[in-house]
Amino acid sequence: MTDLAAVEQLQQCAARMTAQIGRVIVGQQSVVEELLIALIAGGHTLLVGVPGLAKTMMVQTLAETVGLTFNRVQFTPDLMPADITGTEVIQEDRATGRREFRFLPGPIFANVILADEINRTPPKTQAALLEAMQEQAVTAGGLRHRLPDPFFVLATQNPIEQEGTYPLPEAQLDRFMFQVFVKYPTEDEEFEIVRQTTAQQRQPVEAVVSQAELASMQELVRKIPVADPVIRYALALVRPTRDPQTATSSLIKDYVSWGAGPRASQFLVLGAKARAALQGRPFVSPDDIRAVAPPVLRHRILLNFRADADRITSDDIIQALMDQTPEYPPLPDDFPKIFGNQTRPERRKGMGQ
Repeated sequence: MTDLAAVEQLQQCAARMTAQIGRVIVGQQSVVEELLIALIAGGHTLLVGVPGLAKTMMVQTLAETVGLTFNRVQFTPDLMPADITGTEVIQEDRATGRREFRFLPGPIFANVILADEINRTPPKTQAALLEAMQEQAVTAGGLRHRLPDPFFVLATQNPIEQEGTYPLPEAQLDRFMFQVFVKYPTEDEEFEIVRQTTAQQRQPVEAVVSQAELASMQELVRKIPVADPVIRYALALVRPTRDPQTATSSLIKDYVSWGAGPRASQFLVLGAKARAALQGRPFVSPDDIRAVAPPVLRHRILLNFRADADRITSDDIIQALMDQTPEYPPLPDDFPKIFGNQTRPERRKGMGQ
């Protein structure tokens, strides 16, 4: 049983972090929320947006609110794996004259890594992040070096300029929990951005959550219970993408070339747990699954050439999945007893309605 007071404390910590980020970042509430979900769920995030939308500042500000170390790596075509992970050098002891190899850690040895324009570097260098993202360690000279805890990779990608870029391999894309679209601000938001950035210096950001509190938040998210029917609903969104010919949606049959793997189901449930905790609920509902479905699935559904010709995106496929997935699965009769004093959600005719 999850302690409701602990969930409320997590919600308060997240509110303080959001307030600090709001001192620097104008708007982008959905992006900030998804970054917080990934942070307390312990997942990596791929930010996709045109230059000038404060992606770097957003990531740096997020790290500052928790007092985490932050490093930015600008990915370029000539960047080598050792430039990220570190390298071994020969060091001489002046007293004895003895020479030995010493490992010099690279910029990846920080809590938050911003991989800026990750698709501008060749696959060999992109792959340097694979072990770090999955195992939280790097191997150099036959020795394994642990990375700091917590460890998050937030990568950016420009969706417009594709000449001279190297698309991320599917294996690496699958390591990112979320793919988040950073969109242009509204007119009022842009007005406030211009007013603030041309009148005074950047507002100072305080660390309002300690690393120990962040670790407790991540541990609490794992403890939040999920009813079996809700897990079944997450699977019902993922599994049809793997076999388009048996899917009920014509969009999946016509446009999907390759579907999402089991890691998508895991991240759907884990992200839904984090979202429920951010909203102060000690249980997960299908609405939480639906909320995190686009950022979890959009980079895991591979479309064919026909989809490009017809301008069908992975978000269109995800929306069709949610629209045609059956109604809420039946909840247990003792639902209020299991999840505290929360009210039982009303049944609806369809998840897309």
